[in-house]
Order: sequence, then structure tokens, then C-alpha cells
Amino acid sequence: MLRFNAIRTGYLLGISLVLAAIIYFFASNWGGLDRTVKIVLAAALIVLFYGLSFVFARIRAVPGQQAFLSNIFLVAGCIAFGVSVALLGQIYNSHADSYGLFLIWSVPALLLSWITRYNPFYVLSYVLIHLGLWLYFYPTMQSASYSELESLSIAGVFALVNLGLFLFTFLRRLSSIPLKYISFIVFHIALLTMTNSFALDEYGLVMNLPCVAIIAIGFYVFIKIRLSKTLLTLNALAASAFAVFKFIELAEAYSSSLFFVFGLIFVALLLTGNVWFFRYLNRLGKSSPEDGEITDEQKRDAAKPGVETPDMSTPAAETAVPEERGGEWISKAVSRMIKVVGVLIGSISLIGLVTISTNVNHTEYVLLGVSLLLMLLMIVIPQSRLDSVIRYTLLTISYITGLAAILWSDQTLLSVLFLFVSIAGWFRSRGKRQLFVAYVFVNLNLATILFQQLQEWERWSWTYEFIIFALFFVNTVLYGISYFVFKAGLREHLRDSSLFFSLLFLFWATFFEDVFPHSYMLINVFYFVVVTGMVFAFIRLKQKSAAITSIVFWFIFIGFKYYDLLWTLLYKSFTLALLGVLALGITWWLDRRTLHSGKAASEADHHSFSFMRLSPLLIAIVIVLQLGMIGYQTARSETLLATGASVKLKLAPVDPRSVLQGDYVVLNYDISTPPPSSMNPLQEEDWKRGKVKVVLTPGSQGVYVANRLYQEGEKLAKHEIVLNGRWNGSRIQYGIENYFIPEGTGRTVEQNARYAYIRVSRNGDALLERLAES
Repeated sequence: MLRFNAIRTGYLLGISLVLAAIIYFFASNWGGLDRTVKIVLAAALIVLFYGLSFVFARIRAVPGQQAFLSNIFLVAGCIAFGVSVALLGQIYNSHADSYGLFLIWSVPALLLSWITRYNPFYVLSYVLIHLGLWLYFYPTMQSASYSELESLSIAGVFALVNLGLFLFTFLRRLSSIPLKYISFIVFHIALLTMTNSFALDEYGLVMNLPCVAIIAIGFYVFIKIRLSKTLLTLNALAASAFAVFKFIELAEAYSSSLFFVFGLIFVALLLTGNVWFFRYLNRLGKSSPEDGEITDEQKRDAAKPGVETPDMSTPAAETAVPEERGGEWISKAVSRMIKVVGVLIGSISLIGLVTISTNVNHTEYVLLGVSLLLMLLMIVIPQSRLDSVIRYTLLTISYITGLAAILWSDQTLLSVLFLFVSIAGWFRSRGKRQLFVAYVFVNLNLATILFQQLQEWERWSWTYEFIIFALFFVNTVLYGISYFVFKAGLREHLRDSSLFFSLLFLFWATFFEDVFPHSYMLINVFYFVVVTGMVFAFIRLKQKSAAITSIVFWFIFIGFKYYDLLWTLLYKSFTLALLGVLALGITWWLDRRTLHSGKAASEADHHSFSFMRLSPLLIAIVIVLQLGMIGYQTARSETLLATGASVKLKLAPVDPRSVLQGDYVVLNYDISTPPPSSMNPLQEEDWKRGKVKVVLTPGSQGVYVANRLYQEGEKLAKHEIVLNGRWNGSRIQYGIENYFIPEGTGRTVEQNARYAYIRVSRNGDALLERLAES
């Protein structure tokens, strides 16, 4: 089964790389293709992916995987449609990353979700709708300004949408575990946003009560009504986040010695509650029924007439994550997050308490003394006499406060003293995470000592670089020493930690400019050769942890340096396409080698099926609808270019980048901020109504200028043109503010473009045609 899942992962990786290559290719806006070829190519890609989905649904070229590949290519076809919509925006210079792009894209995703009940379509629809809503309220082209009530209402929209979706999934009206958890998390994020007293001074305080009530209801429902350990854990995380956020708000308003004392008490309560909660959670039922599992109650109901048992062969059930597997991981992650938050709040409270309470001239020494005392107590007290969570929380707080104190005091002798105590703390630590945290602070302490020493060398210009090289050398030596440590546990942790930091600091050094002639290239070559050799060496020696660390750093280096040295979108697309084809080829070869294992193939065929075989007519209608959208938008834009009136406008551009559509310039027209004198009669209510119609008249050199706002029913002169716009509070936008350009040409456009030529239809819609110097 492991090999079977690995093969599926290989196919998925290859298809994902090919899709990424297509996105980057179109985003590069390569000048070698005209707009007709781009449109045909985009439509052909949609047909290709859907065609592959149909082919794999009908043939058995890859037994055991043909249904999976058919469904994945179906999802890829929907993604290709979104890329094509973005490409049309690029070709005809529509809004970059507009909400309309994502909402149009969400239509076929929603339809395919309804037809297939497939989790990837559910998640894709969710993401697209939320992106559309977010960009509607907070467009990238302008800084949205809302009143407190409006901001509260926007957060309320997201909260209500996600609450409704969560209830649908929780009550099993919609079978999708990913949507259930995502909507629950986003609902609580939106709810917490509504209690923000910093941004919502008038309403934030009032919203605290419903937030607390909803969290309390969550605990009751997930314990008493329908037990769900995962949702219970997420609800506990929401409660912790609320408590921490309120602590920050109170700290900003009431910082004092007494408050920081309460801060330490709060940390103690938070950590105690964390320990108590997860012990209680472990005592609950071993598992709770989730989507994709048939409960005893459902089995009993199945015997009753008119009640259907859930079909476990459906894709939604197939992709469901059981409570035992997903809930345990979430519980551990939430527990660790709460501990980290407790450590940070405890450190801030301790530093604030010492700073405010002491009346001596050198508070940093008092703070260092407190941290050393706390650290020594945690080291000396036997392991059996103190709970491990409390021990390591207090030890980490002492590390943070001590590091703050030695940075504050700037005394090398004190830093060395703190270093020795930190090393002792490392020797007394138990467990991977605790040893790693202690090792991190030892490295930070070493960096502090080196910085304090090098500060005295005022003429030394490579302080930063020297510290990184020194830390790399120290960690490399410690890695060598780890082979001679006799205690197995410490030897393993020292080896893993020193290897990680050796590679980290060496990777850091690959970004330095030339310390000496050609050092940049030499360090990069050295890193690549050494890490590549380590990958093969550790794999051969069967050192799994070291091999994984080396492979991760190898891929990070390849990613960053390829971007840094050669990374243009066009080159990236070719490289990703090659890697995708290679991944698909290797996976197919491995799949063919395991073809004789008929058991895995038969299991796959039994538990999965192709949607293209089950609902070919409905899916065909959705495909035709997508192609129709592409055709309609193309015909509409081409008609406007062919028949619209040509208008010349003065502009001033700047240069950002769109994720899907590539580089573009944002055009700021003179007519976007017309002088009030030119807009008479201009009434205040005209500005407030949002949509406006501006009358343009030709000025000097054929450049059109804004003359006035169009009044319904008025007659225009022959030389006048009406242009549709929208007032956003500070300027008028006409929908022609983006001009997409080939990658890397933004600077040239900024320097040379002075005028824009647009086409305006009879009803006032405009399309940006080209930019010019004159």
C-alpha cells in the first residue's frame, strides 16, 4: 500500500509541475506569441486536460491508477480554465488579480463540486470564493478605507459564510472533512477579528461577549452532543487565542507591575489548563466518528426502512482523514502552539515586571540575575519532582530573559557566564525539542559574544560575515565531536542539531557578496558540492535523519539560487515542465514494474472510480460552459478593439507583479484625478454614488481631458466621448489601469511610456490598447 500511495504521489507531483509550468509561461508574457495564438493555446490546454480525463476514464493504460488520473486531470482542467481567464485579463489588460477573475473561476469549480462530490473541487471552490470576496472588499489596486461598522460587517460576512459551511459539514449535509476543519478555523479567525479593540474601538469590546459564548457552546456541543476530539482541540485553540489576544489588549492599556504579575499568573493558568485539557482529552473515547466513518448508530439505522448507509466508495469518503490519524497530529500541534505562546507572554511579563519594579540604575543586571537563578533552579531540581511542561517552559523563559539581559548589558564576561549556564541547561534537558531549543540559545549566545568582541574592532568591516563563518565552524567542529560522545541520547541530538546549524550558516553564507575576489561563486560551489556529497553519503550510511536534513537544504539551495541567478518566469516554466514530464515518466515506469502486484491494483479499482464515466453529460456541459465564457469574453473584447473610438490619454505608471498574470504597470491617468474646476457642475452626491460617467473632450496634441460628469439625458457634441468610471473616495477608476508587459521590461515602460491609447464603446466601456511615448 505504501508503494501504491507513492506512485499516486508521483503522478500528482508531475501533473502539478506541468500546471505550474503553464502558469509561469503565460505569466512571463513572452513576446513571441500574439494574442490570437495565446487564446487558442489556452483553450487547447483546457480541452487537453479534460480530454486526458476522458481518455483515462475509458482505457486501462495504467491499471489501478486510471480512475485516479482521470479525476486529477479533471481538476487540472478546471485549474487550466482559471489560468485561461487570467490570461484573457493579461491579453486585454483587465484588472490584475481582480475579484471577478476568481468568482468566474469559481463557477465551474462549484458545478464540478456538485456533480462529483470530490474534495479537491470543494477546497478549490472554497479558496476561489474567499479570494473573490477578499479582493472585492480589499482590492489590490487601491487602499480600502472603511468605517468601524463597515469593517465589522465585512468580518461578519466571512464569519457567517464559514459558520454556515461548517454547520453543513458538521451536520453531514455536505461530506467533506477538509471543508469542515478549514471553515471552523476561518470562522473563529473572523470572530476574533471582530473583537479587535485596536481596530474596532467602538465595537470590539461589545463583540467579546458573543465570542466567549460561541467558544463555550463549542465545548458543550463537541463534548456532550457529538464528541469530536479534533474539533474540541481546535475549539481549545480558539479559546487560547482569544485569551492571549485579550491579554495583549490589556497590556497595551494597563501596563504596570501588578499587570505583569497577573501576566505570570495568566501563563501559569494557560499552561496548567493546557496540561489538564489534553489529559482530559485523552480520557475521552478512543475515537469519535467523523465523515467517512460508519458509526454504530448509522449501522442500526441502516436496518430501518428508508435509511441509507453512507457509501464508503465515494471519493469524499475515500479522501477523508479518520479521527485517529488527523486528530492526534492536530492535538500535538495545538498543544505546542499554546506552550510557545505561554513562553512568549511569560518572558514579556518577567522582563516588564523586573523593569518596572526595580529602582536601581542597572535593571539589566537584576534581570540577568533573575534569569540565572531561575535557570539554575530548573537545572538543579530533580526531574521527578517537577512536571516536564513546567520545567521546560520556565527554562525557556529564563533563556529568553537572560539573552535580553546580556544584549542590554553588553558585557562579554556576563555573556560568557550565561553561555556556561546555558550549556549546563542543554546537558540537563531531555527530549528532542527541549535539547534543540537549548542548542538554539547556545548559538544565539555565541553570536552575542562574537558581536560584542568585534564591536571593539571599529575598522573591521566584515563583522556580520565573520560571525556567520565562525558559527559555521563551531557547529562543524561540534558535529565531529558528536561521534566521540559516549551517551547515546546526547550524541544523537548533538549530531542532528550541529548538522542542521552547520548547513544553515553555510547556506546563509552563500548570500554574502564578495568578501574576497570571487568568494560569492566559490562559496556557492562549495555548498553545492558538499551538500550533494552529504546526501549520497548519508543515504549510503542509512542515516535517515541526516539524509533528510541534507536533502531539504539541497532543494532549498536549488530553489533560492536558481531564482537568484537564472530565475525568469520563462526559464522557470521550461524547467518545471521538464521536471514534470520527468516525474511522470519515472512514476509510470515504477507503476509498470509493480503492475504484477494485482492486489494493489484491484484494491484501487474497488475503492475509486472515474467521474468522467459516471457523469459524462453533466461534465461535458460544464466544459462547454467554460469554453463559452472564454469565447464570449474574447469576442466582446475583440469587437471593442475593432469598433471602439480611439482615445489618447496622459499617464504616469508604476511597476508591480500579479501572481497569475505576470508583470504589469499600474497606470495613473490625468483624468483619474481631475481638477474640481473642470468637473462643473459636480455635486457631492455624484461622488458618493460610486459609478460615474465622465465626459472627455480632446485637448492639445490630441490628448483627451475630463470636462465634466455626464448628466442623464444630456446631448453630447460630436467630439465628446463618455467614459464609465467608479469613484473610490480619492480618484476615479476606469478599469484600464493595468497594462501587462513581458517580464523584466517594467523599468523601460516606466521611463518611456507617456500616453495610453484606449478604445471606448458607445456605452462607455473602455479597453486599453497600447502605450506610447507620444
